[in-house]
Amino acid sequence: MIIARNLPASKTKLKPLLSLYFLAQSPLTPSKTHNSYCNFYPHNPTKTNFLYFFSSKPTNLNPPKHQTFPSLHLTRDGNYDDATPPATVCPGCGVHMQYTNPKHPGFYKEPSVKDPDYKSDAHLVPISLESEFPGSLKRGFFVEPDSQNPDLDLAENESVLEKRPPIVCARCHSLRHYGKVKDPTVENLLPEFDFYHTVGRRLVSSSGARTVVLLVVDAVDFDGSFPKKVAKLVSDSIEENFTSWKEGKSGNVARIVLVVTKIDLLPSSLSPLGFEQWVRRRAREGGASVIKKVHLVSSVRNWGLKNLAEDVIELAGARGHVWAVGAQNAGKSTLLNAMAKCVGGNERKVSYLTEAPVPGTTLGIVRVEGVLPGQAKLFDTPGLLNPQQITTRLNREEQRLVHISKELKPRTYRIKEGHSVHIGGLMRLDIVELSVDSLYVTVWASPYLPLHMGKTENVSTMVEDHFGRQLQPPIGDKRVKDLGKWVRQEFRVSGNRWDSSSVDVAAAGLGWFGIGLKGEAILGVWTYEGVGVVLRDALIPYRAQSFEVTGFTVSKIVSKADQALNKSLSQSEKKRKQSNQEVAASAELLVSAIHEDANSC
Repeated sequence: MIIARNLPASKTKLKPLLSLYFLAQSPLTPSKTHNSYCNFYPHNPTKTNFLYFFSSKPTNLNPPKHQTFPSLHLTRDGNYDDATPPATVCPGCGVHMQYTNPKHPGFYKEPSVKDPDYKSDAHLVPISLESEFPGSLKRGFFVEPDSQNPDLDLAENESVLEKRPPIVCARCHSLRHYGKVKDPTVENLLPEFDFYHTVGRRLVSSSGARTVVLLVVDAVDFDGSFPKKVAKLVSDSIEENFTSWKEGKSGNVARIVLVVTKIDLLPSSLSPLGFEQWVRRRAREGGASVIKKVHLVSSVRNWGLKNLAEDVIELAGARGHVWAVGAQNAGKSTLLNAMAKCVGGNERKVSYLTEAPVPGTTLGIVRVEGVLPGQAKLFDTPGLLNPQQITTRLNREEQRLVHISKELKPRTYRIKEGHSVHIGGLMRLDIVELSVDSLYVTVWASPYLPLHMGKTENVSTMVEDHFGRQLQPPIGDKRVKDLGKWVRQEFRVSGNRWDSSSVDVAAAGLGWFGIGLKGEAILGVWTYEGVGVVLRDALIPYRAQSFEVTGFTVSKIVSKADQALNKSLSQSEKKRKQSNQEVAASAELLVSAIHEDANSC
């Protein structure tokens, strides 16, 4: 390459040709070892096109018009097995990657490699900041930077390659940079994730590595995101394997660690001790009979992550397997990424998962590197689909309205018998019977959801006149029919205090009503058929200091829309008045002109 370096600037275009010439003179001649060279780049066949220039056989560089793609590995097993090369699986979502067909899952493009002669101008100093010319230049010496120490340049290039982020699939790239999936229909080609066949049997195995199960639950949707079937499956296996272990047989007793995420969305005045006790009760009722640890964490605020990481490392030991399991959008990937940053491991080995407020971000099993020490392994799994969550039937725009992203604030009504409260067009609470004069209903849901309180006898007109309009979601009349049938459930509740809520009526994926009363009541709850509704002990006992009034409590989004509409109407009214004034002035001029003509006659 010395000849190429000494060429004048006008002949630098010959450098690539000379490079190919010296490559042809190397011991490994492409014309004789074409297959060996192809094996160096198994993921990108375009990198081997230059070898055809040295082949003695005629080749067709133009691909056929009707190109058939090879069969793709459509699976969600990810890279659990050590035999699966890590490079073949997307480190962001766990799907098997391929480069041949952009209309299939896992498609990716390798980033372009910069020319070796490329030089960054980051080291240059603005002329205005230079006090004088360097002394070496004044003395007539000019040292070419890359000729000082070639080994140093090579080391710098290697360090740049090490710092370069790992290649992810096109779907993860779109989610990371644009927050959306470019073509959601591509995911339909993947088989349905069979959790119990792929992951479940490994969690309950009586042999093999020690198992730690992280049950990840959303604090503001506890019952909707709690994986009841997995909790019962693992708890039953713990009892069975523990009995076998006491009898001297092989018994791998799994450890359940319950991790409640997004606690920063709950009111800061909530007692942590009281909340943990509430969590343990709900978890036992949900099927988790044996819980080793409970951690209340916030991945955004870094609350509780250090203690969680230390407990997980201790429970996993040197060779244990840790599995993160939870419902879609419970925050598993965000949690594991936050743990990786908290542990502070080798940045070159840590693999970060794709985070997005899109249900089902993780498509396959992903082995998260660089978090656990020794030979212990950490796995992220695809989110479990709970069809009872109302968010599963909402579109992306409607999900944004329901999504809770800030600390919850209470909205409280004092209601008498025969009145109802709507949460958007998704849920309604009727006060059917009361043993006392009134009760308190506190709504805990997204502040973007509009509310309405009125007489129950008028609710028949609400669906026809206001659903899809003032009461959103659903957004639009057509979406009201798409969401399904409106059905009713009935609950009998009682309480012994006015100043705090005694029970909650919670809808999966939406929020809950907190009921405070000193007496008994019969409540009717309306929502769409198939949405999970539960009656539970109150999560947040207190209510708002000021009460909401009868009628619509407009959400923030609708308020902004009304402000924009009012502004537009006021501008239109102002223009109309101006035009009327101009017309009146023109009319006056016309009348005066007529009078002048009449007088002249």
